[in-house]
Amino acid sequence: MTQEQENRLLGTIDSPADLRALPESELAPLAAELRGFMLNTVAGNGGHLAAGLGTVELTVALHYLFDTPHDLLVWDVGHQCYPHKILTGRRDRLATIRKRGGLSGFLRRDESPYDTFGAGHSSTSISAALGMAIASAKAGENRRTIAIIGDGGMTAGLAYEAIDHAGATECDLMVVLNDNGMSISPNVGALHDYLQGNNELAKRAAAGRLFGDLGFEYFGPVDGNDLPALLEVLRAARDCRRPRFVHVVTRKGAGYAPAEEDPVAYHGVTRFDPRLGIVSNSTQPTTYTQVFGDWLCEMAEYDPKLVAITPAMREGSGLVKFAKRFPDRYFDVGIAEQHAVTLAAGLAAQGLKPVVAIYSTFLQRGYDQLIHDVAMQGLPVMFAIDRAGVVGPDGATHAGTFDLSFLRCIPGMTVMAPSDAVEMRRMLSTGFLGGGCSAVRYPRSATIGAASSLLTDVMQLGTAKTVRTGSGCALLAFGTMLETALKVGERLDATVINMRFVKPLDVAAVLGAGRAHDLVVTLEDNVVAGGAGSAVLECLAAHDVMTRVMTLGHPDSWGEHGTRDEVLRDSGLDFDSVLEAVERRLARIGGRRVLSLPAREPRESSHG
Repeated sequence: MTQEQENRLLGTIDSPADLRALPESELAPLAAELRGFMLNTVAGNGGHLAAGLGTVELTVALHYLFDTPHDLLVWDVGHQCYPHKILTGRRDRLATIRKRGGLSGFLRRDESPYDTFGAGHSSTSISAALGMAIASAKAGENRRTIAIIGDGGMTAGLAYEAIDHAGATECDLMVVLNDNGMSISPNVGALHDYLQGNNELAKRAAAGRLFGDLGFEYFGPVDGNDLPALLEVLRAARDCRRPRFVHVVTRKGAGYAPAEEDPVAYHGVTRFDPRLGIVSNSTQPTTYTQVFGDWLCEMAEYDPKLVAITPAMREGSGLVKFAKRFPDRYFDVGIAEQHAVTLAAGLAAQGLKPVVAIYSTFLQRGYDQLIHDVAMQGLPVMFAIDRAGVVGPDGATHAGTFDLSFLRCIPGMTVMAPSDAVEMRRMLSTGFLGGGCSAVRYPRSATIGAASSLLTDVMQLGTAKTVRTGSGCALLAFGTMLETALKVGERLDATVINMRFVKPLDVAAVLGAGRAHDLVVTLEDNVVAGGAGSAVLECLAAHDVMTRVMTLGHPDSWGEHGTRDEVLRDSGLDFDSVLEAVERRLARIGGRRVLSLPAREPRESSHG
């Protein structure tokens, strides 16, 4: 069968208007083509898969029944947005998704008028859609607004804040609950248990009572992968012009047996053969996440007061082994980052020793709790911050490039950034055994070196390590930027210092570097504004050491998605860019031989 035959209907759909021109009898065949096209494209390129497979029929039905983009679809998170992108004029570009210059893996307002609200983090859709509905009503526009949120997203407090507000209005707002029993892992919590019920009648009565009491008209539950049944319920809900709640039950990974059987493994995939499914590869290099997971199990054996908390990121944060070995000391709180942090504070207040495993981008959501509930009270909570710095294909919404800036300004915090696997283990032990509020931040990448160190091998707080002695220039590297700093140091015969601690800073090392060198260069996988380089500048200024300083990090702009190497190069943090920037600066201050000057503009911060 040719590709044209496989996509007999899909090939004619360049916009939802084309979809709405089809007879209803053609929608099921179209959905089958759409599912096959998405499966084959993502299998060939990688990306988020299982969530989108489960929402194929829902996406078709929504665009068929509503006049998009005049009617507004507001998708939550965006893991399930691939069918939406395919039907809204981006079918031929799906193979570029998450690649440099290609489609975003999430929703972006600047990518398409059908992406009505940017997404990447969960539980924002109802609040945003309510705001849009209110604005449309005030403008006298006759449009419908639909928020599509998963049961995983419904575990976050923001969703209930929006529901509480919406239920007291008469806005034309439809909330579609895509209930597949999953976030990335199987969903957790009392609401999940409440919605599941023992049978369909119990589920309908429970959900109808809950959302009806909150001011919503309730529709469902309906099988979200049964297109005729779904169309019938959505038509009825469409004609209700007040807040209404449509309960749609789907199967994550629907239509592809391996993904239905293991939706966790097929949530986000690299390239694979859809005929064979994902084949495990035991030769994958060790990651910082795995080093953390192994350390956590060892420390739990050593200290019975250790408990671990994750906001719905068991697999991504390396907690699978811990959850199996220590189930009574493991807490998955669902997508509820604020609660995760304050829960840790409460556990610590009663003598336990919590470790919060969280992505850098998601810790942003619990920042007030980190300051007010943990740090201000001096409670011993350690934050294991995964996906710090560049995250590559996930793009700006998931970039972990702000944590050094927002952590180092908190009184009493200890902030560490390992450069290799051994330092990773030592820093985890230092933070956990030292008490107080601490953070170890590490990237989504393979480690350098093997993770071999004694469990109780700790570091003295605020101690840097000079790893190369040179002259003229001192490179102060934070975290995994050490590898690049060493390569540049070899080329320039520069001093290289592994700073290790962002807070407390090694004041003696900073002052020594400033007094003994013509130029001090800081390197960090974080934004320049307020980051580790700023800490170095503040230290030098406070001690009246007036040396030249260049701070290299991510610029004051939103980065694009691409590979890790591509994004680092965009920010001027790859070897060639750092070497060029330092050479140019040395040439400007005089007395240095320039080794190589490619014909392009230097990348320097505002402090350069």
